Amino acid sequence: MASGVDPEQATIFIQSKVPQHAELHLALSMVTPLGWLERVPTYKDQMDKLNHKDLATYGFLGYPLLQAADILVYKAGLVPVGEDQVPHIELTREVARRFNNLYGREPNFEELARAAVKKIGKAGKQFEQLRTRYLQDGDGEALLAARELLAASQNLGNSDRERLQGYLENKGKIILPESEALLTAASKMPGLDGNKMSKSYKNTITMRETPEEVSKKIRAMPTDPARVRRTDAGNPDKCPVWQLHEVYSSDDTKQWVKAGCTSAGIGCLDCKQPVIEAVVREQQPMFERAEKYLANPNLVKEIVFEGCHKAELVARETMKEVREAMGLGY
Repeated sequence: MASGVDPEQATIFIQSKVPQHAELHLALSMVTPLGWLERVPTYKDQMDKLNHKDLATYGFLGYPLLQAADILVYKAGLVPVGEDQVPHIELTREVARRFNNLYGREPNFEELARAAVKKIGKAGKQFEQLRTRYLQDGDGEALLAARELLAASQNLGNSDRERLQGYLENKGKIILPESEALLTAASKMPGLDGNKMSKSYKNTITMRETPEEVSKKIRAMPTDPARVRRTDAGNPDKCPVWQLHEVYSSDDTKQWVKAGCTSAGIGCLDCKQPVIEAVVREQQPMFERAEKYLANPNLVKEIVFEGCHKAELVARETMKEVREAMGLGY
């Protein structure tokens, strides 16, 4: 909330307070091939870098599948992630696709789909024509137009809408939609050591770190190994600090850094100062927003309590569909 997430627009909740996350994770673990989890890049990377920890557990191997459940239980369309998380979104898409293929075929699917087309009204005929163009001719524009037509229809319930999404592509009912990754301009934040920023690697700057601590951490960052002395020329592309300039600095500042580094015209501490100032400047509003909640901790509890309730209502509906599809009703 200090970072600017508005509880009036976003549902803020604690994952472990919504048991449907764990339930969907368990259901998905029954249909997800082991090899899919073993090939996730972050799994391999952390197995190498965190070899001092005991990571030979299903909990660690299956963590990307839990992340998939976090996304799919809310049928998310776009998922804001860092660049390193894109493979997790692709895994989520594959898991959803496999689940829909295994469980999305209702006994009378075609009949139900055609009945749903009639509910669209006059646009039903156009939908069928677009579907035919896509399935017979591979017309991608027809597929997009049909999807837009479905999205605009006011006469369809969620089940019929999902059923027609599957019918459109000659699949079964889409129970768990495939999500897309949403990347920002700065989709990969470097850590203080030049590797990916991660709590596990202890190379982070926290959102409300004191200005003194921010300065201390950035001033201690490693730079281009070739710059042993102040008079040695450097190469910004080999310096972790340059990656932070790419995120925080203006074009003028970046030109100044490149010229000064490659000519030894500036020292490494000179180079780091604009980054320190930019990070501290970015954090200032976070301190200001946090005051409201620090002064009234119960407000945070109320927001989270309400968020957990709202999240669970949505998650329950998804799990109801999942259990019905898998034949787990009693």
